[in-house]
Amino acid sequence: MPRASAAETGPESLEWCLPKGHIEGEETPEEAAIREVAEETGITAEIIRPIGVIDYWFTGDDRRVHKVVHHYLLEAKGGIITTENDPDQEAEVAEWIAVNDLCRRLAFPNERKMAQVAVDLLANGS
Repeated sequence: MPRASAAETGPESLEWCLPKGHIEGEETPEEAAIREVAEETGITAEIIRPIGVIDYWFTGDDRRVHKVVHHYLLEAKGGIITTENDPDQEAEVAEWIAVNDLCRRLAFPNERKMAQVAVDLLANGS
């Protein structure tokens, strides 16, 4: 279930991405993933298994930022899909997308690779 943010040109240019964020306090990456999914999508979930790590750099306003993102295959357990509780208000919309359509919708190649890993795992019953 990805979430989207609109670029400056408006809602017609939504940039779809997977929920993600940062570890707070003494959280583990797994705990952070579950919290971030709940905050950004309204869905409570449970981790099935890890699917990979994306390690990259980007340029912030005044510095280069290094980010390591742990990705997990999760199973939804409850909740109602919404972005109302997103503390940073970065997500404009969240929605369920068929797993076979996910790779085509995601904006970033590294996230598409993670989505393909999930698709393959689900197809193989893992």
